[in-house]
Amino acid sequence: MKSKFIKITLVLLLAACSQLSYGQCDKTVVLKSSKTNHLDAKGNIESSKDENATITISKSQVTIVPGDDDHTISGAITSKTCEWPTAFKDGKTVVKAKLEDNSGNTQHCTITITGVAGKITLVFEAEEQPGKKIMVVADTFE
Repeated sequence: MKSKFIKITLVLLLAACSQLSYGQCDKTVVLKSSKTNHLDAKGNIESSKDENATITISKSQVTIVPGDDDHTISGAITSKTCEWPTAFKDGKTVVKAKLEDNSGNTQHCTITITGVAGKITLVFEAEEQPGKKIMVVADTFE
C-alpha cells in the first residue's frame, strides 16, 4: 500500500515538473535585442549592426520587428518544439514558420532560441538564403 502511494506521488510530481518546464512553451514570449549579427554558414560573424529588434512568438504566430518599426516580418508557425528545464534561462525552442515581410516576400524560416546559464540567443535561418544566418543575443526574454 505504501509502495503504491509512493509510485502515485512520484508520477504526480513528474507530471507537475514537466508542466513547469513547459510553462513558457505555451505562452507568448518576447525577445528584445540591441545588436544583430549576420553569420556565414560556419557561424562566423560577417557583419554586426546596432539596432533594436523585437521578436514575438505566440502559439501560432511569429512577428519580427528588426530595427525599423516600419519594417515587420510575420507569419504562421508550421511547427514548434520547446524544452526549457529552467524557464527563460536554460533550454531550447525551435520554431519553423512561413514569414512574409511588408513587400510580400515570403521565406520559410527556422528560428532557434537557446538558453545557457541565462544567456539567450536567437538564430534565424531562411531556406531561401542558404549559408546565411542572423543571430541576436537577448537583452530581455520574457
